[in-house]
Amino acid sequence: MEVAFFSKLSICLNKSHLAFVLSLGLAQYGYWPYSGYPEQPAQEQRPQRPANVPKIQLRLAGQKRKHNEGRVEVFYNGEWGTVCDDDFSIHSAHVVCRELGYVEAVSWLPGSKHGKGEGKIWLDNVHCTGRETTLAECNSNGWGVTDCKHTEDVGVICSEKRIPGFKFDNALLNQIENMNIQVEDVRIRAVLATYRKRVPVTEGYAEVKEGGNWKQICDKHWTTKNSRVICGMFGFPGEKKYNAKVYKMLAKKKKLSYWGYSMECTGNEAHISSCKLGSRLNVDNKNNVTCENGMPAVVSCVPGRAFAPGSNNGFRKAFRQEQPLVRLRGGANTGEGRVEVLKNGEWGTICDDNWNLISASVVCRELGFGSAKEAITGAKLGQGIGPIHLNEITCTGSEKSITDCKFNTESLRCNHEEDAAVRCNVPAMGFQNQLRLSGGRNPYEGRVEVLMERNGTLKWGTVCSENWSTVEAMVVCRQLGLGFASHAFQETWYWHGDISADDVIMSGVKCSGTEMSLGHCRHDGSRVSCPRGGGRFAAGVSCSETAPDLVLNAELVEQTSYLEDRPMFMLQCALEENCLASSAANTSITSGYRRLLRFSSQIHNNGQSDFRPKNGRHAWIWHDCHRHYHSMEVFTHYDLLNLNGTKIAEGHKASFCLEDSECEADAQKQYECANFGEQGISVGCWDVYRHDIDCQWIDITDTPPGDYLFQVVINPNFEVAESDYSNNVMKCRSRYDGQRIWMYNCHIGGSFSEETEEKFDHFSGLTNNRVSSR
Repeated sequence: MEVAFFSKLSICLNKSHLAFVLSLGLAQYGYWPYSGYPEQPAQEQRPQRPANVPKIQLRLAGQKRKHNEGRVEVFYNGEWGTVCDDDFSIHSAHVVCRELGYVEAVSWLPGSKHGKGEGKIWLDNVHCTGRETTLAECNSNGWGVTDCKHTEDVGVICSEKRIPGFKFDNALLNQIENMNIQVEDVRIRAVLATYRKRVPVTEGYAEVKEGGNWKQICDKHWTTKNSRVICGMFGFPGEKKYNAKVYKMLAKKKKLSYWGYSMECTGNEAHISSCKLGSRLNVDNKNNVTCENGMPAVVSCVPGRAFAPGSNNGFRKAFRQEQPLVRLRGGANTGEGRVEVLKNGEWGTICDDNWNLISASVVCRELGFGSAKEAITGAKLGQGIGPIHLNEITCTGSEKSITDCKFNTESLRCNHEEDAAVRCNVPAMGFQNQLRLSGGRNPYEGRVEVLMERNGTLKWGTVCSENWSTVEAMVVCRQLGLGFASHAFQETWYWHGDISADDVIMSGVKCSGTEMSLGHCRHDGSRVSCPRGGGRFAAGVSCSETAPDLVLNAELVEQTSYLEDRPMFMLQCALEENCLASSAANTSITSGYRRLLRFSSQIHNNGQSDFRPKNGRHAWIWHDCHRHYHSMEVFTHYDLLNLNGTKIAEGHKASFCLEDSECEADAQKQYECANFGEQGISVGCWDVYRHDIDCQWIDITDTPPGDYLFQVVINPNFEVAESDYSNNVMKCRSRYDGQRIWMYNCHIGGSFSEETEEKFDHFSGLTNNRVSSR
């Protein structure tokens, strides 16, 4: 009897544990079972405004790159005006942001960085202590007293976090036109059983949080333009029709709590905070907002192809771009990266002049994401290569493609330090809840632990570290939103994870590098096989917000290539280092020679962090030929291929010493090979291996005349994490007549359209701009 009782108890506990974890996963999507009564969390009471201080309203306007930033505009005396940047400080910015419902200010920007305003300049020489409840309470020259021009309009950047319990002050609402919406939060809450179980949530009530309570929006003035904005905020490119009859029946059965206003969007806003507050709704005798002859507004969104529910597991296994004319490069997470456009068969970047949220949102929707979360400037996600195709882009927001917007093709004043990038809103898939890092010194490192179902129970366990590499680590860091992988660890005995999760629960993991979740990679499934076991041999990672990005100078390779017949007696050191073809062992030392294809190699770091070797100093190897230590055994591959893709000659470049040979004007050298110095390539610097250095060649002594493909691959084994592996391949066409060699059409892999690349390659075996499957 006792055995039966305890077995039943364990089954119940397992089921309850499974239900609890599932409910935690569902909670983030906002579709807890709805009881009909609003939540009542603890509210943060706003301090009272002193009686002698005038009532004002604030808004953030102008050319925005985030929804929570903009030019500060004040509504006073029936008119909107701006604030001068004279004596403005971070304390004043804090007051502005808190008055708008944000927790704090991040920074402030002088000199009309968000564009010049119009009308009056209401405040000048503003002095705040930071404790004021409203900007009107701060000291200034007085209302409208100023010697400023609109070129001095001040802007602020607020934190994304909203004040809990924030409630909009509607005292001046009847006097104000074009008042922006100010709410604590917004969500799509699935109410139909079909959509409650679906990930991501694509349909449900549009609800706003005000004063700590979730409220429905009356649909009397609701339009598809409003739906488009909310869908965009949750990572969906568009909206669609829904079955209104079902929702009408449901609305009659539930007690509802309506928001007191309507919403007026143009449909092109990136966030509802840029939409206008509509008319007030009626209030009944009990002071409750009513929606006469209406019902809660419903939004139904169309997910991008990468997030559309499929027949097998509800999502596509790896992200693939939807449009061939635009792509994102160099971003750590799905939906972010440097914007590149295809023009005349060649990929190029966009200059960040006038780059804003509206234009960035066109890119995001074109790629199957929602609206833009951030329009990024200043090549903050790495510098591109090749031409700068577009400049001074101006979009209305309704365009299907960024190439449909108005733009200037002249980019003479631009360089790649001004490459534009985006961070898009993507659907909440819940992947981050299926993985955790345990035992690390900080949240960015630790033993990898995954949540998987075993025998009907969700269980945490470790990942077998056999063949665990940087590529798999990159997927882990992306899944957790922690940026790029900096290291992949096959031993984690120094990180004490959760004891209950010591068992190996996933093995045989092989990723291509584009997956959004470790579960999308190939693995052994329930047939776990890990000869070394878990524990100290469990897989681990460390993540970083930035990463290097190495790119070879293709033009220099083309310019410096030549043939040399080098006497064998001068190649003894190279022979010992295995830098010659195998037939060299039979070549006479006194009278023989080897024919070498020589060239210079200049490798730039265009990323956001320094490129450092994987191995520490203790593992570096001394090379007599070069008279210094080499920190990476396999840093590049030099190959000569025939037109069928068969390797006919290879450069046996044994290893590399990494240093800063030269740097851009604003960068400084940090790494040097001499005297056992630190090795690496700094951001904005490049490492040069000259054509006259030993082993900087391919031995083509045994190669017959003909047409060939010359290929250089940097960091071929992905030993060191980079923000973009697709530009690590350099390819040239070459013709050898037995005495001379011609190099032409040298270019970085992925810099041309797929059609052009296919014509260039003539075969499918050549490494192209995709990360190769392993």
